[in-house]
Amino acid sequence: MIQKTTLYFFLLIFFVVGGLVGLAIYKSMAPSPYDDFARCLTEKGASMYGAWWCPHCTNQKVLFGNAFQYLNYIECSKPGSKDTLPICIDDGIKSFPAWKFNDGTILSGEQTLDVLSARTSCDLPVIE
Repeated sequence: MIQKTTLYFFLLIFFVVGGLVGLAIYKSMAPSPYDDFARCLTEKGASMYGAWWCPHCTNQKVLFGNAFQYLNYIECSKPGSKDTLPICIDDGIKSFPAWKFNDGTILSGEQTLDVLSARTSCDLPVIE
């Protein structure tokens, strides 16, 4: 009797954990309302520069949600290091996050989606 109860308990745990993992995977792959906006930013030559250790960079990434994958993102630090990589130094990046645009201008700090839209003429989605 105890063996059957233990088996049922482990099966229940297995299915609950499996369901939660499946839900997490589904959510991570779900389309974002900002997918087209992020693609447009990339097409217009906008690039975000950031560092793995930068909390403001994380905030900027979170703003895009799953659409972040469509941005041209340049990581400026190797994992475990706070040293700035040469590509970012050569591109004139002095702080993080930074956005560099097709015309060569750079905006430092977290930017709103409205600012990015205005700088690139990319349309923001209407979210209700």
